Amino acid sequence: MKKRKKYAAASVVLALGLLAPSFGPTAVGAEDRDVVKLRILETTDVHMNLVNYDYFKDSPTNEFGLSKTARLIEQARAEQPNTLLFDNGDLIQGTPLGDYVAKVKPLQDGEVHPAVKLLHLLKYDAATVGNHEFNYGLDFLNEVYDDAKLPIVNANVYRDDHDQNPDNDVNYFTPYQILAKEVVDEDGEKHTLKIGVIGFVPPQIMDWDKANLQGKVIAKDIVQSAQKYIPKMKAEGADLIVVLSHSGIETGGNSPNMENASYYLTQIPGVDAVLTGHQHKKFPALPGTTPDFPDGNGINNETGTINGVPVTMPGAWGDTLGVIDLTVEQIDGKWKVTQAKAQLRPVYDKATKTPLVDSDPAVEQAIQAEHEATIQYVRSPVGKTTSPINSYFALIKDDPSVQIVTNAQKWYVEKMLKGTKYEGLPVLSAGAPFKAGGRGGASYYTDIPAGEIAIKNVADLYLYPNTVYALKITGAELKEWLEWSAGQFNQIDPNKTDVQPLVNNDFPTYNFDIIDGVTYEIDVTEPAKYDKNQNVINPNANRIKSLKFEGKPVTPNMEFIVATNNYRATTNRIINPGGKNTILAAPDENRQVIIDYIRENGTINPSADGNWRFAPVKGKAPVTVTFESSPEAQKYLPQDGSIRYVTALPSGFAQYEFALPLWKEEKPNPPKQPEKPTTPPGQVKKVYWDGVELKKGQIGRLTVQKPINLWKRTKDGRLVFVRILQPGEVYRVYGYDARFGGQYAVGGGYYVTDIDTHIRYETPSKEKLKQANGW
Repeated sequence: MKKRKKYAAASVVLALGLLAPSFGPTAVGAEDRDVVKLRILETTDVHMNLVNYDYFKDSPTNEFGLSKTARLIEQARAEQPNTLLFDNGDLIQGTPLGDYVAKVKPLQDGEVHPAVKLLHLLKYDAATVGNHEFNYGLDFLNEVYDDAKLPIVNANVYRDDHDQNPDNDVNYFTPYQILAKEVVDEDGEKHTLKIGVIGFVPPQIMDWDKANLQGKVIAKDIVQSAQKYIPKMKAEGADLIVVLSHSGIETGGNSPNMENASYYLTQIPGVDAVLTGHQHKKFPALPGTTPDFPDGNGINNETGTINGVPVTMPGAWGDTLGVIDLTVEQIDGKWKVTQAKAQLRPVYDKATKTPLVDSDPAVEQAIQAEHEATIQYVRSPVGKTTSPINSYFALIKDDPSVQIVTNAQKWYVEKMLKGTKYEGLPVLSAGAPFKAGGRGGASYYTDIPAGEIAIKNVADLYLYPNTVYALKITGAELKEWLEWSAGQFNQIDPNKTDVQPLVNNDFPTYNFDIIDGVTYEIDVTEPAKYDKNQNVINPNANRIKSLKFEGKPVTPNMEFIVATNNYRATTNRIINPGGKNTILAAPDENRQVIIDYIRENGTINPSADGNWRFAPVKGKAPVTVTFESSPEAQKYLPQDGSIRYVTALPSGFAQYEFALPLWKEEKPNPPKQPEKPTTPPGQVKKVYWDGVELKKGQIGRLTVQKPINLWKRTKDGRLVFVRILQPGEVYRVYGYDARFGGQYAVGGGYYVTDIDTHIRYETPSKEKLKQANGW
């Protein structure tokens, strides 16, 4: 009876055509097989979201958290007792909880890291390291995992022995582990499966965390490392091999040291399952959603396989659980996978905005002390802001969430360079919108109201524990830096009347650098010069227009200091290959610099200075473009109607649109005829200056010498572009505002920037001012 049951199970599989060709023939000896159902569960990119609490908003959330994923793990195990659970890295960094145990109250020897506590509590079988595991340095990483009671595997990071001989390199971590897993087959018999587990991380950690890793470790190619170790694991008796690949999925070709190599791991013989991550995307696609990785090139979202091998990528922050179900049969004395299917299980239904599971009280209790201490920490005040700080429109106009970062970096670097040979050089500052939707979802934006700023707000402004760097670059390098950054936008056809999407969603928002201290325009009708990986794709492209410093064109040989962070300084090979332009590698974190800047100033005004904008489009009609942001952005829509809400989207985002500025060939206004100084009976005598009436409150006049922008000041203190003033136009001046590079008030809430090469400012005599104002 027992043999017949096993034969029947195998026959059904054959009849349904479920055997992948790579799994081999199964017809011979089917009646002698043992059949095991094996389930593999994956979490990845949890980023210290250990409980369902958003520390930046200081409130619980239903959308993510490992305490919610724990419920899905419990359910999946109840369905299938033969289950293995793995974590795929980027676990110990990402929220203020991670910073608290690493920086504020550093983990001591003998103390168990809260993330490791949960690895034990939830009975993970093994884990690997992601790139963000290295953010706090190797000493801290070692302290975190020296208490781990499970294997931490990685096969492509080695100790740097400095002998330039790759043949004798020693792994920094245990490269792989063969787990003895007791399972029960379909007939109730027990077996021991030998499950080989191996891990990988992008070699780019050597750039991203150069300060922490240089001279200590080296990182090698993922695919080559897998090709080295997979045969060894099979030779040592591994029945099945599971790859923990903290690396994304790309299909453009296997290149040396590629960052996202998981697709090519599925092509290596002997690999039975690949657990991926790093990109914060999802595979296979959740039902009813658009696939992040469309079918084709061996990718199959229905079965959750790539090149016939089951693969999962379960999002980030514990919002999804990866589930792989394998049918494993013993054929000719060897265990082989004969059927495989992968799926994802979310903790939250975004379409209906419904939580699908509760938070696990046991998880909450296990790290309650660290969680509560973190909440108290993030509530600590550091200063005040006179206006709101948000990032809802950070990709389409100059933005306060970036402005405060660049202001603080500039302040810090200028202090650090005092007394050095670089003191006299102008300091610029580069910042990018970290929280601007994208792969983070529709709630992934900064939104800080006017008033008190706390630690949680600063952590929200600057997510990563980067340190401050300063680069000395030329005007030519500055322009190339901005050309790469301008890859954030799609190319727009000025002759199309249809609405066009503006933002290139494949370009990470954290690479969209705004460089403050110069002014410039971005011409999106031109193609991008660089792709997101800094490769030249259109050599003659020229998106950056009117690049100026203090109102004068930036020339190729000008020299600047640019304040930035260690990540950008060590990964931007366009402007800092090999670190050649680094003049300052400070020990202080950018986030701490922002805190110190706010504390020193007490109250700040973070209004963006409008130093960049889209270049006017030369077309016959306005060109309308769309972009996505949070529905919450509606409360910050400009009063002038320049940005419009369109509709809600199934993804949870909302669609907005605006018209790119239209180039207008305006004729200079004709010179005004001198007014006759007559005083009608019963009226106050008028005062004239060069034949034109001097109005009460007027302090001077400006004459446009070169085309210059006219701005409108909004109620919340922002500048909005109105039109381009042409040479010959003359305006009364009623005041001067030192903000935004210096602005002349020309009445009615309109302003013109103080650029002496573009305008001429004149004042009347004190006697005339006295007469006009009744002094």
